[in-house]
Amino acid sequence: MIYSIDAIAMLERLGISLNLVESRNLAEFTEATSLVQLESGFGGREHLLDPRAASAWQRLSTAAEDDGISIYLISAFRSIQRQTEIIENKIRQGLSIEQILEFSAPPFFSEHHTGCAVDVGTSSATDLEQEFENTDAFLWLTKNASLFGYEMSYPLNNLMGFAYEPWHWRFVAK
Repeated sequence: MIYSIDAIAMLERLGISLNLVESRNLAEFTEATSLVQLESGFGGREHLLDPRAASAWQRLSTAAEDDGISIYLISAFRSIQRQTEIIENKIRQGLSIEQILEFSAPPFFSEHHTGCAVDVGTSSATDLEQEFENTDAFLWLTKNASLFGYEMSYPLNNLMGFAYEPWHWRFVAK
């Protein structure tokens, strides 16, 4: 794969091997520039999405609610700068690059940069934990998300080498 000079410079700055990124076939993503605010999360954090992904999310979440399913956004758009802060914080905590990249994409390589990825939660499970797969919300998403243009990004044994994330879904234009 061919990566931008900025992405390669960021990998070097963070001590992430280009070979590691290439071996996992990680795609580089462009940071979204057109975003709409969907809702505010805990602590007043704004959840921003690409306008098409936002419209689809609103239809999806309304349909889920109509079916008695409780879902909410944990995370949506994330800037390259914010992703850098997340990785740097994990490095400061003493995690190895391999441990960090099991759950977090390097800056420039996160689907959240596109404004089309969401992390989803429900009241019956701890946020960002694999137990989400045992919820009615996950079952509903598995059956219905594609009707709204969403798909799970990181199923078991995904080709990018990320841990299974049943809570992470992306909007794919139809």
